[in-house]
Amino acid sequence: MSPWGVAALGAVAGLTIFLGLPVGRIRSNAVGLKAALNALATGILIFLLWDVLSQAWEPVDKALSSHQLGPALGQGLLMVACIGVGLLSLTYVDRFMKRRALALASPIRTPGGSEAGHHGHGPHPGAGGQAGGSVAGLGAVATTTGVAIVAATEAESRAGARRLALTIAIGIGLHNFAEGLAIGTAAAQGELAFAVLLIVGFGLHNATEGFGIVAPLGGTRPSWGYLALLGLIGGGPTFLGTVIGQAFSSDIVSIAFLGLAAGSILYVVIELLAVARRTGLKTLVAWCIFAGIVAGFATDAIVTAAGA
Repeated sequence: MSPWGVAALGAVAGLTIFLGLPVGRIRSNAVGLKAALNALATGILIFLLWDVLSQAWEPVDKALSSHQLGPALGQGLLMVACIGVGLLSLTYVDRFMKRRALALASPIRTPGGSEAGHHGHGPHPGAGGQAGGSVAGLGAVATTTGVAIVAATEAESRAGARRLALTIAIGIGLHNFAEGLAIGTAAAQGELAFAVLLIVGFGLHNATEGFGIVAPLGGTRPSWGYLALLGLIGGGPTFLGTVIGQAFSSDIVSIAFLGLAAGSILYVVIELLAVARRTGLKTLVAWCIFAGIVAGFATDAIVTAAGA
């Protein structure tokens, strides 16, 4: 098979992520359904975190087994540093985005152009017949301000869901780039059958990961264009990794991308657990997280049983 044929199969493995994306178009705003979707995605991502960390640690473990302490130390420090960068960079970016959104939403202006809570140079409250008008005006301002606050809160909630979905896609994309490197390396070494098995296995994983990407978007009805963008971010790197992996093989590059993926996935898991806690549906969340973990191990077991 030609190198571009292998790359095309790598692209197919990555783009199976699109199979789970239509779930994000579900109309229902039911709290229970949203909690179940988020918890199931959390379980899948917990499994994926374990899988990514295992892959990242494998070269370090081999170096330690052969008593190569220098390479083991260097690779271990690289993995830890990349996990930290993946986790903390997203933490600070999210904090910046939230502060920016709050700054844009406040102060909230009334239709007349004045800021809510601002006392201008209008009529004196004690000016006879004008007092009633002032009270009515203040009531209108309060009502308008309340509606604006609710609208701003809902808009921020939707924006937060989109940011979280994008973050999940980025984390999975980093992981899929490393998987593409593995496919390309196997093909370059002449192990074509093994490369095809990797493609099938990673394709199965990506089908479940697509669902994990859109879980935070339940009830928000994202556009098909936005779902396509998420799919390209999450699945496209498999193709790039396959192309690059056929050109050269590097444990350092693989560890770096797997570490970044682990850090970003860990950040997402923390966020999803916070969302799950706010629902108050502890039993449902626990069962769905468990189901997500089982689903992750099940797809991995199928690939292993097939000989990958």
